[in-house]
Amino acid sequence: MIRKLLLLLAAGVLLLVVSLALAAWRLQSALEQPLQLSEARLLNVEPGATPGGLLNQLQAEGVLDGAFWLRQYWRFRLPGQALHSGEYRLLPEHKARDLLGLWQRGEVVQYSLTLVEGWSFRQVRAALSRQSALQQSVAELDDAALMAKLGQPGVSPEGRFFPDTYRYVRGMSDFELLKQAHARLDLVLDEEWRKRAEGLPYRKPYDALIMASMVEKETGVPEERGQIAGVFVRRLRNSMRLQTDPTVIFGLGERYNGNLTRAHLREPTPYNTYTIDGMPPTPIALVGREAIHAALHPVDGKSLYFVARGDGSHVFSDTLEQHNRAVSEYQLKRRADYRSSPVRQ
Repeated sequence: MIRKLLLLLAAGVLLLVVSLALAAWRLQSALEQPLQLSEARLLNVEPGATPGGLLNQLQAEGVLDGAFWLRQYWRFRLPGQALHSGEYRLLPEHKARDLLGLWQRGEVVQYSLTLVEGWSFRQVRAALSRQSALQQSVAELDDAALMAKLGQPGVSPEGRFFPDTYRYVRGMSDFELLKQAHARLDLVLDEEWRKRAEGLPYRKPYDALIMASMVEKETGVPEERGQIAGVFVRRLRNSMRLQTDPTVIFGLGERYNGNLTRAHLREPTPYNTYTIDGMPPTPIALVGREAIHAALHPVDGKSLYFVARGDGSHVFSDTLEQHNRAVSEYQLKRRADYRSSPVRQ
């Protein structure tokens, strides 16, 4: 009797060992199987999706086998592991183990959008609308409603977003991206304002931002930012009009066709610095840290004028007589490749 019990026990243990070995083999096979893909594909994981449901889906699509064993692996080897929503890029060379690793690490596909120095907010809106992976909501808001939603009622959106490359995942809203860019601009402006030079003709950081936007639009050679800011600051101190073309162009809006005429320079708008005193009411472009720094640390000197050479650099003059000579030499004899500032994308 005891012998029979021992034989039964031995048989049970053997069966258990064999079963465990078979389960381990099946699990290992499931983990090491290559995904049945002929090319890369994106797997979109919606919020609330579960590993089990996704594995069943992939098995039904013929991408993998052994979903049961893979579910058990996730359940017992990765207990409590959150599954991040987003897109995951699956490659033909991936194994099922690699797929679970992507989920475990939350390596979702990231997209990027670059906001460029010198852009107007209209260009920012256009760039956002082209991002198909972004959830679109900004187009439904006019500028006033958008700024109110950002906690800045009554503030123009021009120049209020920091130019940089921003990364996002599918499903993120365009407003959330703008919120990041807005907060980044405030942070950079505050940092630079705290380190500003003394005696500047600005009452508040926003004034420096307006100045920086003019510097940004006039600069063709990065090393000249401080000199250009110096000219503008000295003109303000001497109660001279700034007379900078980019502000006139901005004031024309969509009416500007690439040709700035004398009539445009005489046309009164809030942004025509040939007809108004001081600075325009808002920035005219997105500005980087370098332009903000230049506006807050203008280069000392005596120059009150500058004219573009045509290669992106400028001739700076102390007197109107010198300036007129430079205009005759560089503006009235323009080459085919003439440009006063960098080409903006």
